[in-house]
Amino acid sequence: MKRLISALSLTALLAGCSAPITQRERSTLTGGALGAGAGALIGNALGHPGRGALIGGGIGALGGAALGDQMEGQYQRQETQSREAEEQRRELDRQRREIDELRRSRSYDNDYGSRDYDQRSRSYDRDYDQQNPY
Repeated sequence: MKRLISALSLTALLAGCSAPITQRERSTLTGGALGAGAGALIGNALGHPGRGALIGGGIGALGGAALGDQMEGQYQRQETQSREAEEQRRELDRQRREIDELRRSRSYDNDYGSRDYDQRSRSYDRDYDQQNPY
């Protein structure tokens, strides 16, 4: 029974660690390690390195988690803004294509039936673009 519980615990632990870690988790681990090291050094000077490592590790992990949370939030905001900017760029491109298509159809409708239709339909109308910007 103990082996089964140990095997299930090990499986759950490994399954939880299989996903890549986030910035928040990485900062928590780094802060905990640095805090434990600093706590052990300070604790050693006071004669209690184990207690110093535990206290320093806990404080370092809390600080690392707070910093990592802020960094993760900033990363998510940047990703959201980047995604929205890309969607807006696509929408602008679509609208520009639609405007060009409307200009072409308008030009065709206005020029149809005139004597010099073939010459005007093939030339670029710079005046029209200057008078009617996007």
